[in-house]
Amino acid sequence: MDKNTLIGFTLIGLVLIGFSIFNRPSEEEMAQIQRYQDSIQQVMQEQAALEAAGLAEAQQKAQAYMPDSTSALFSASQGEESFVTLKNNLVELQLSTKGARVNKATLADYKGQDRNPVVLFDGNEEMVMNFAFSGKNENILTENLYFQPLNASDSTITMRLNVGEGQYIDFNYFLPTDLYMANLSIHAEGMHNFFTPNTKTMNFNWFQRTRQLEKGYSFEQQFSSLTYRIDNDDTEHLNEQGEDKEEAEGIVNWIAFKNQFFSSVVIAEQDFEKASFKSVPQKEGSGYLKKYNAETEAFFDPTGKESTNFQLYFGPNHFKTLQATNDFVLGEDKDPELENLVYLGWPLIRWINRWFTINVFDWLSGWGLNMGIVLLLMTIIVKIVVYPTTYKSYMSSAKMRVLRPYVDEINKKYPNPEDAMKKNQETMALYSRYGVSPMGGCLPMLIQMPVYIALFNFVPNAIELRGESFLWAKDLSTYDDVINWGTDIWLLGDHLSLFCLLFSVTNILNTWYMMRQQKDTMAQQQMPGMKIMMYAMPIMFIFFFNSYSAGLNYYYFVSGLIGILIMIVLRKTTDDKALLAKLEARMEANKNKPRKMTGMAAKLEALQKQLEEQQRLQQQQQQNRNNKR
Repeated sequence: MDKNTLIGFTLIGLVLIGFSIFNRPSEEEMAQIQRYQDSIQQVMQEQAALEAAGLAEAQQKAQAYMPDSTSALFSASQGEESFVTLKNNLVELQLSTKGARVNKATLADYKGQDRNPVVLFDGNEEMVMNFAFSGKNENILTENLYFQPLNASDSTITMRLNVGEGQYIDFNYFLPTDLYMANLSIHAEGMHNFFTPNTKTMNFNWFQRTRQLEKGYSFEQQFSSLTYRIDNDDTEHLNEQGEDKEEAEGIVNWIAFKNQFFSSVVIAEQDFEKASFKSVPQKEGSGYLKKYNAETEAFFDPTGKESTNFQLYFGPNHFKTLQATNDFVLGEDKDPELENLVYLGWPLIRWINRWFTINVFDWLSGWGLNMGIVLLLMTIIVKIVVYPTTYKSYMSSAKMRVLRPYVDEINKKYPNPEDAMKKNQETMALYSRYGVSPMGGCLPMLIQMPVYIALFNFVPNAIELRGESFLWAKDLSTYDDVINWGTDIWLLGDHLSLFCLLFSVTNILNTWYMMRQQKDTMAQQQMPGMKIMMYAMPIMFIFFFNSYSAGLNYYYFVSGLIGILIMIVLRKTTDDKALLAKLEARMEANKNKPRKMTGMAAKLEALQKQLEEQQRLQQQQQQNRNNKR
């Protein structure tokens, strides 16, 4: 950094310090700010109290719901809740006779933070499915009615809502072996007189508070969203960060209440219509991430000629598991694309992850290796794949380096600022003669970017990393907090991730090495402040990635380390004199061939000619004015 730049940064720092002192609030202003913050806190507490009161009121209304003795639903409104369990080798579903709904879902193969099997929800305070049927004289709200369990086994159960003699609605559940998905068939018998002839639909209302299942609240919430699929169209989702609500435009195939690694999904064979959704983030420390609501209409035939068919998926967001589940979804020629629950990036990035990253990852995982070793091998494979572009980018930089003495001569030839255009034009002409492009290293780097972005999207969504330890990281799917001070610090949080720190350090080392190799380049001489930015970015990575998964930071750390080693090897094996001789030989071979300038050199030449023509016209006009005098 030269003297003028140092003085400039010093003055900027003094101005900022002076400005902050000058604008420091007075004691009265500080008191006013404190009162404002206290009022905000009070409002938030009141809002939380209102929400709690609203939930209590809703529960009281549900308890108070009891049709009169003349109602066809009077007997069904009275009873005692009991539970029936369906289970296979993957999932266990507890069904409640009140509402004929799934009351609890437990996944056998996945462990929670308490090392017990993962429970997605448990009880009506966490999940409620209500089916509402509009009758001629009264409505049926299943969440308030008691069903009779029939023909129960480990895989099947019929929940019957008795309405009258020979009148009932059956909820038939079936849980196949080796699937996370249960079938639900709703069938009416003898109910045609209960409903009007034009009854074709029923209302489906679904509520769930998704549990926080991972260690990092903010990171898990970032990958949790209410997701749904428009028929023959894209998969949509509500905002992950703030409160959001949407009304679906068109027919909906399925609705998913999703968190980072697990989802509850309802699929309708006859599809949903008029669907509206709402997602509300829950307070950190509450044990929950989001509160989801879905209200929609589904097909219903009160005559009993056709059943309403749903499928309920309670399982992991594992790409190939969801792909395989597609084959069991009801409906002819229907591909529900459940695998879209695993976010893999924009279309190009998703394509790379789907056909390259996932297959390579599964291939390496199949060897039974530790997931840390799998990520290491994946990093090496990625580096091998992008090596041709890395080499091309390096050689472009090396060519610029060996031509530096000639560029220095041009700089000495045009020392004045007014000759900057001529200097740049002659410099570009030099590069053109030697067949070197100053932008030659940029395109190869841009080609690499989709691969790196693909890994950025894949690793946080790879459920295979969940609970897998490596070195000091106990769980590669969340942050490795080697130091935890228990109090949130702005941007940094309450911990320090060691892999994140190592990732940042390797970036600083990489920046230092690159700066050292290019210390004499024109760009660094003209923009010395760029050095500070190049070193500041790796430091900022500590704040950006400190709460990200250890697996992602480990991948970036290893990738950066391998990148440094590749640059060192390339530098050691590059003979600058031989490279310059090769460039000169090529220039001599093409010396007698007509060479047309292209790109930046051609533009600078055209601009220079335009400026020279303008100067010539101005001089001629001045000479004419002098002659007239």
